[in-house]
Amino acid sequence: MIEVQKIVKSFGNLTVLKEVDIEIPAEKIVAIVGPSGAGKTTLLQIMGTLSKPDSGRVLIDGVDLSVLSDKSLAAYRNKNIGFVFQFHHLLPEFTALENVCIPGFIGRYPKGDVEKKAKELLSFLGLENRMEHKPAELSGGEQQRVAVARALINQPKVIFADEPSGNLDSKNKQELHELFFTLRDELKQTFVVVTHDKQLASMADVELTMNDGRFV
Repeated sequence: MIEVQKIVKSFGNLTVLKEVDIEIPAEKIVAIVGPSGAGKTTLLQIMGTLSKPDSGRVLIDGVDLSVLSDKSLAAYRNKNIGFVFQFHHLLPEFTALENVCIPGFIGRYPKGDVEKKAKELLSFLGLENRMEHKPAELSGGEQQRVAVARALINQPKVIFADEPSGNLDSKNKQELHELFFTLRDELKQTFVVVTHDKQLASMADVELTMNDGRFV
């Protein structure tokens, strides 16, 4: 599914990733754990095409992302990759439904198809009665589920999640974790999750530990 080959990334004199090699299997939930500063988020951003390595390459389903132009990379990201962050990054002036639709509209999919898919996802996530509500009218857990629906709208190959439950209370955290496993089973999604949450890490199909820029 995902092949990371000898990724190196530095910021000034600090080398954050030190020839990282890893393979991520399809239709699994993979948790990446480790202390702060280990390089977890930097690696996630490189795998998700939000940042470029100094050297090495990332392949997703055999596609070498390092050879794509910036324009091709943006198009590939929109179609094949979904993101869920600690902060939901929903646009406050738009409803839940409109927020979920945005990546589909950016991908220039037919408006009717995008809205239909968005409604299906929001209903699947238990938000059928919250579609016309704006983020300020939603609970933290509801906002994060809207963000998950937005990540899924273009039916991506992989979802990258960075501390997705970091801002949630224990009840919403549990629900979000269970949701990931439901999505894996029912939609055949692949998740790569950076987390400090020991419960989520222990539930994952694969748990990988980073320390000082390498997997250990």
